[in-house]
Amino acid sequence: MSSKIALNLTTEYSINFNFPKRSKKKIIFIIIHYTGMKNELEAIRKLCDYRSKVSSHYLIKNSGEILNLVPDLYEAWHAGESSWKKFKLLNKFSIGIEISNPGHEHGYKKFNSNQISSLIKLLKYLQKKYDIKSKNILGHSDIAPYRKKDPGEKFPWRKLADKNLCEWHNLSIDQIKKKRNLNVSFFEKKLFFRNLHKIGFSKNVKIKNKSYSTYLVKAFQRKYRQNLINGKIDQECFLLSKNLVKT
Repeated sequence: MSSKIALNLTTEYSINFNFPKRSKKKIIFIIIHYTGMKNELEAIRKLCDYRSKVSSHYLIKNSGEILNLVPDLYEAWHAGESSWKKFKLLNKFSIGIEISNPGHEHGYKKFNSNQISSLIKLLKYLQKKYDIKSKNILGHSDIAPYRKKDPGEKFPWRKLADKNLCEWHNLSIDQIKKKRNLNVSFFEKKLFFRNLHKIGFSKNVKIKNKSYSTYLVKAFQRKYRQNLINGKIDQECFLLSKNLVKT
C-alpha cells in the first residue's frame, strides 16, 4: 500500500511557494498551525490564492482528509517572521501543516479525533522520510510567540508526545499542580527565561516591545500548561522549564 493511500492524501495545488527545490537534508522542522478562519473552504482557497501570499505543504480538513498543497521539497509560506534556536525564517527549513480550526478569533474549538489521527499518521510519515527529530516538531506560537497563538491550548501535545512526536516533560500532575501560583524569585525568573532559550524559544533581541516576555510565557503555557494561560511565571512554570531542559 502506498503512503499516499495510507494517509488518505489528496493533491490540491497552491502556487504559493519558492523555487528552487530544497534538498531533503534542509528539511529539519515540522510546524503545526491552525487555519484561523470560520470557513474551511475559504481557508483552502486562501492557501491556494497567489494574492494571499500564504500557503502550507499540508492541510488537514475537519473530516481528517489530508490535502497536499505544496510539494515537500519546495518552500511554502507558512512560518513568516520566525526563529528557533539558531534558525531564523523557518520557511526555509520546515514543512508546514495547517489544521482546519476557526482559531481564537472565530470560536476556537477542540481538534477532532479524525484530524488528530490523520495528523499522527502524517507526522510519522514525514518524520521517517526526512529524519526529523521529535524536538523539532513545533507549533507556530513556539517560533513566533509575539504574534501567533496557534495551534493553541486545545491542541493535544501530550498525545503527540506519547507517540514520540514532540518534546515533553516527565513530571506527574501531582508534582506540577502543587507548584501552581507560587511566587518565583528574581533569580528563578531569570533562570526560567534562560531555560526557555535553551529549549529553543527565541530571545528576539531585535523586538523592543516590553511585553515580549509575556508573549513568550504564554506561548510556553499554551504548550506545557494548557489550562492556565496568564503570562505569569510561577513555580509550576519554573519546574516545567527545568525538567524540559533536562529531558
